[in-house]
This record gives sequence, C-alpha cells and structure tokens, in this order.
Amino acid sequence: MFSIWLLCYLTLGTIPVFTVSGGGNQLSPENSLIWGPGLRADVVLPARYFYVQALDTDGQRFTFSPGANAFQVKITAPDEQFTRIGVQILDRKDGSFIVRYRMYASYKNLKIEIKVKDKHVAKSPYILKGPVYHENCDCPREDSTAWLEDMSCPQAIPQIQRDLAHFPIVDPDKIAKEIPQRFGQRQSLCHYTIKDNKVYIRTHGEHVGFRIFMDAILLSLTRKWKEARDKERLGKMSPSGETTKHDHTLPFEDCLVKMPDVEFFVNLGDWPLEKKKSTQNLHPIFSWCGSTESKDIVMPTYDLTDSVLETMGRVSLDMMSVQANTGPPWEDKNTTAIWRGRDSRKERLELVKLSRKYPDIIDAAFTNFFFFKHDESLYGPIVKHISFFDFFKYKYQINIDGTVAAYRLPYLLAGNSVVLKQDSFYYEHFYNELQPWKHYIPFKNDLSDLLEKLQWAKDHDEEARNIAKSGQEFARNNLMGDHVFCYYFKLFQEYANLQVSEPKIRDGMEKVEQPDDDLFPCTCHRKKAKDEL
Repeated sequence: MFSIWLLCYLTLGTIPVFTVSGGGNQLSPENSLIWGPGLRADVVLPARYFYVQALDTDGQRFTFSPGANAFQVKITAPDEQFTRIGVQILDRKDGSFIVRYRMYASYKNLKIEIKVKDKHVAKSPYILKGPVYHENCDCPREDSTAWLEDMSCPQAIPQIQRDLAHFPIVDPDKIAKEIPQRFGQRQSLCHYTIKDNKVYIRTHGEHVGFRIFMDAILLSLTRKWKEARDKERLGKMSPSGETTKHDHTLPFEDCLVKMPDVEFFVNLGDWPLEKKKSTQNLHPIFSWCGSTESKDIVMPTYDLTDSVLETMGRVSLDMMSVQANTGPPWEDKNTTAIWRGRDSRKERLELVKLSRKYPDIIDAAFTNFFFFKHDESLYGPIVKHISFFDFFKYKYQINIDGTVAAYRLPYLLAGNSVVLKQDSFYYEHFYNELQPWKHYIPFKNDLSDLLEKLQWAKDHDEEARNIAKSGQEFARNNLMGDHVFCYYFKLFQEYANLQVSEPKIRDGMEKVEQPDDDLFPCTCHRKKAKDEL
C-alpha cells in the first residue's frame, strides 16, 4: 500500500506548479499550515504524525488534492550519521495531508523539513530538541501533567466517568479473591497488577490468546509513564486495616500519579460480564465492549488499540491509512449500500436476504458462515473478502452488530461515505459521544426501516453528505492514536484513585517482560523524581 523508506532522509517527489481549479492561484509554501503532535519531542507515539494544509497565494485553503507529491519531507538527526525513520505522506484528498513517521532509534535532536520544491513551508524547518525517544525505548516520564497537556488530553472523559460511577471504591484484596471465584471458571479473564511500573499477569479460563493486545498496550504505557508513589492517595487505614477515609480531593499535582500502581481484571471475551440487574455485589471488569444491560468498564477495542500500536508496522488498516484511501469523490461513488461480514447475528442474515431481494439498493454478502447453517438458496454464495478501502467506493456504509458491536465503525466513520448504523444496546468507548443524524443515519434494530432510511439518504443527498463529513470529523478529532492513549491513561489514573488498599503481586502471577528485540536500544536521560514517603 505504502512504501516505508529507512534512509538518512526521505524526499518524496518533485513538484510541478499546482493551481486551484478555475482560480489560477498557486500553492503557497508560505501560507500553507503545519501543526500536530509529531512536531513535539515529548509526545511519544508508535507512529508520530502531523498535518499539512495546502493554501494558495490568496490564503485560501485547497479543498481538493494539489497532488500526492505536492510536499517534500525530509527528517534527519543532525548529530547522527544515519537516521532510521520510516516516513509516509498521506494525501487526504481535501487539500490536507498527514505526515507520519515511525522511529526505530532514539536521537538527541530531530530536524523536520517540509518544502514545496526548494521553498520551506510555514515555519519549516522544525527542530525537535530531545532526547527524542522511539516507541520501544523504556524511558518513563515523571511529569504526567506536562504529558497530558502535550497530548491535549481532556480533563475528563464522560464515558470513563459514567463507567466508574458504579464503583465508589475498589478494594484490590477483595476483587482478587471474588472475581476469579465468580467468573474465572466460565470466562476468559486476565488479572493484572502494575507495580513499580512493571506489569504482572495471571490468566483465568481456557481461551486467553487475546491477552497479547492488553499486554502490548500496558507495556507501551509503562515505557512512557512512571508512578511517583504517594501512599496518601490510598486513604487512611485503621489498625484493623479498614479504610476510614478516602480523600478524592487531593490536588492533581500533589498526587503525583503517573502510571499508577493498579490492580484490575480484563474480560477477554466478546460479551460484557457484569449485568446491571445482578443480584450479586458489583465487580469492576474491564471490557472492550459495553452494553446498556451491563456495568463493565469500557476500553478502546483490541482492534483499534492494536492498529495504533502497529501503525506503519504489521497492520495495514489504521485510522491514518483510512484517511488517505476514502475512495472517489462523493458525487462519483456507487449509490448502492455496501456490507460484508460473517453470520454472527440473525439481523445480518436478514440484511443479506434483503440484499438479494433489492440488489440495486443493497450489496450485502457473507464472507464466512460459522454460527448458522449456510442455505445458499436464502443467502447466496460465500464471497471473497474485499479490501477495506474498497468499501469507500460506495456512498452508503451499513454498520450492523456482530456478536457484539461491530468494531469496524471507527474506520467507516473516517472514510468519505455516510454510515447507516443499526440501533443497538452494545457500544464501544466512543459511541455515547456520537449523535444520530449528525454523525450517522440510524435505523431500527430489526432493519424494518433500513430501506426507508436509504431512500431518505438518496432523496437528501446534500444532508447525507454533511452527515458523512461530520462523522469523518468526529473520527479525525476523537479516534487517533493520541486519543486512544489519552483514554487508557485517564482510565487507569481515575480507577487507581478509587483503590482503598495497595495493589499486590498475587500468587500465580508472572511478569510480562518488555520486548527485547529492539535493534537500537536507547539510553534514558530523563531526570528521576524522588519517591514520596
């Protein structure tokens, strides 16, 4: 899909003079804009990124691509003979670009140059005064306040507040005993403790392979942030060991909570576990999917998390690559609604049957049968998978639940098509911030009004286009890698503040080791803060 060049520098293309259609205005290096987290040394992400917005000589934004090779990018480490960095320029076809780069070593400083021909763009060159650490460098930062500001993390995340409101306190000693007894025999769970910035795990259940996704994000977090311990945040303990006071009013800067000592359980299965109407005591369970009938604590899905960690690595589908592969312009897209997937919900069966009845309106087909009997006379033949990016050749994207929420929604929103989303009681960590008719077109859970909603979209093309644009803007502003890291960090930070006893490394736990396959090990130069007594 894209080429990754590991060179001393990267230069992408030579540039003809581009003009705005009909206006005759040239692309202006001086007026064009550059911004984003990848221009700051302290923002450590698996793939760093920043934006370039093309402007013309009159200061007007380009609303279409000035050409895939309109900008040249060169990234070097001035103090090094070689710069081991992969760089990609992603053309979003709307006059803006994402420049992303993945570092395979750490450097004293970085120099980023963005040019149009031989002229610097905006305030290029940008000097990142380091050390500038790469993703695999185990060099935790001691100042979480500055990190939160650098990443532009929100002070509060509503979904986290909603989820944690069910648990006024969390007793690690109690949940360590009760959760395995209640769920451990029937479900697949991971019991984690993060202690002194080290990750420990004990698994429960038979199918625990998906722990690799949780292991990876926890190791990444502990490479970036370290707790400066403040035992006062755990509350004052009586001689019997019971909590007599739990102070939630400690100033943020006094708590010094970085990557805190924390103990928790992760549900590796599809379905949320803690039912709202449970007759037993509620237990805090972290899950990748929530529902209106459960009280699980929701995290970004394993799919979205993995795509962030492996951007410019082993994954080809991520929130940045989608933005460069949104298909033809709106007016040139196929006006048939598209869906592909497996038979993991009966409504999907009905969708395919509906498609066979109205093939000019809906193109829906199964790529695999697993849950139900394949009756070809009803559902047609199994078809081959298509590239996810090929979905965006179509104007209308149907999003329908699978076993739980369909984890493709972030990528569908990031495209340039309008999403029709099934009403559902399942949700991902961001669903409650979405608004029907603003970010997507809703249809009933039983699909009874899907044809009506598709006809509405065709009859109100401009409104549908605006909904697609709003959904795309939501994805760009809320579902990028830095947003995912913010969510995890805030979640663990706020959960840790609920703990009323010290997290422990329990019997049967094993240490999750940091990867040791880094070809270019780094030396950490961060100043270490003193632990509070």
